[in-house]
Amino acid sequence: MTIKRARLEHIKEAAHLFNLYRVYYEQKSDMEGAVNFLQERISNDESVIFLAYDQEQAVGFTQLYPTFSSVQMKRTWVLNDLFVHEEHRGKGFGEQLVNKAIEFADSKGAAGVLLETMQDNVNAQRLYERIGFKKEENYFYFYKI
Repeated sequence: MTIKRARLEHIKEAAHLFNLYRVYYEQKSDMEGAVNFLQERISNDESVIFLAYDQEQAVGFTQLYPTFSSVQMKRTWVLNDLFVHEEHRGKGFGEQLVNKAIEFADSKGAAGVLLETMQDNVNAQRLYERIGFKKEENYFYFYKI
């Protein structure tokens, strides 16, 4: 198992996994859109993507977006996406990707890493809790489309 930061030369394998991730969340498959979206994020230094490899095959990814904590006056990283191809789940790839994201945030002096997951995604919740994430109980999050 190898984890590496995605660069433009990794865009096709990252986009393939990103497209599968979006399909998992009931979005229409759109490889061209996936390539363009990730290419923009990497080119503009707007996100950090790590890829997990099983030998030479990319089997999972995580994507972090930067934000800030005004109260702590520090950068915070949002672990927005985590996906491991279903054939490779249960083998530690997800945990390694999350740990790499935490290590990256720590190396940048971040206040922390924030993530969210759906209420019914109990496997992800167990992973996050095992790694040390705490479920937020003091704040409500609001969203407007």
